[in-house]
Amino acid sequence: MTEDVVQLLSPDGERHDHPDYPLDCDHERLRALYRDIALTRRLDVESTALQRTGELGLWCPVLGQEGAQVGAGHAMRATDFGFTSYREVGIFQVRDVDPVDLLHLYRGVTHASWDPHQVGLGIFTIVIGSHALHAVGYAMGIQRDGADEAVLACFGDGATSTGDVHEAMVFAAAFAAPVVFFVQNNQWAISVPVARQSRAPLATRAAGYGIPAVQIDGNDVLASLAVTRAALDRAREGGGPTFIEAVTYRRGPHTTSDDPTRYRDQAEVEHWVALDPLDRLVRHMEIVGAWDAGFAASIDAEADALGERLRDAIRGMSDPDPMTMFDHVYAEPHAQVEADRQALADHLASDVAGAVETR
Repeated sequence: MTEDVVQLLSPDGERHDHPDYPLDCDHERLRALYRDIALTRRLDVESTALQRTGELGLWCPVLGQEGAQVGAGHAMRATDFGFTSYREVGIFQVRDVDPVDLLHLYRGVTHASWDPHQVGLGIFTIVIGSHALHAVGYAMGIQRDGADEAVLACFGDGATSTGDVHEAMVFAAAFAAPVVFFVQNNQWAISVPVARQSRAPLATRAAGYGIPAVQIDGNDVLASLAVTRAALDRAREGGGPTFIEAVTYRRGPHTTSDDPTRYRDQAEVEHWVALDPLDRLVRHMEIVGAWDAGFAASIDAEADALGERLRDAIRGMSDPDPMTMFDHVYAEPHAQVEADRQALADHLASDVAGAVETR
């Protein structure tokens, strides 16, 4: 981290004020933050287990990054819109997207199960960094509409090495687009360490585009909330884009098909375990009197219920009608899509007819 990294909550739970990022956080807010981090973590644990037992084709673990995501999610207004990659499930938790819906993609039954306009979040983006362009385009659109809204674009450190992110930052700076680039530097782009991608902190790259940047302790949920809120407010007020680098750590594999023991050692992992965002928040809540056994038990019970619901829903999920794959390709009818729809219908009908004839 740089010397100017923003931290409001130390690893031992002590609160520090920052002159540029004031934050009033009462007990209710602290409990809401804890709940969202805890439920995000339970979703992650259950999804990993479902993949390991063959119920999901893949999963992208989020363990260790929940604080950065939940803080950013709480910073958004209801009217703001977010573009994410495939790992920002904490923001979806904050925006009340049904966790079962998040798993449909990994089950292989649909591309997305939520209405982006209803929840203010686009569908998962698998192509690294491509959604940064979508975010800036959306931001430029609402800018021209005169809307009092802002856009949050979330991606990892590896995406900063892509051309799409570079082009997105060029356009965002040139047009003062109301967008916040929220980069979770989890130290590894699959097996490539961030030091190999960038010889300087990622936040320093933004100066080349004329975009102000802030580096935050990504395991400090309060810093994530305060800094992201300030950046989104600045965007709405016409101040243009901001680049936030949340320095955190991916404690699990890149995806469930990855083996991180091949490229990093356990001592590194243990260092970051001691900086866990959930444990840090609990320590702070104990200090300020926002933590009690009854509250903890209620969240544990809610997490257990979530786990059971996820297992039942995924194991009981039926295969989709293959014809539905054509329903949302374009907003308006398209000749090629309709031709493809008819071709598949004819193919399926011939398969049924052939099966009948062989009986």
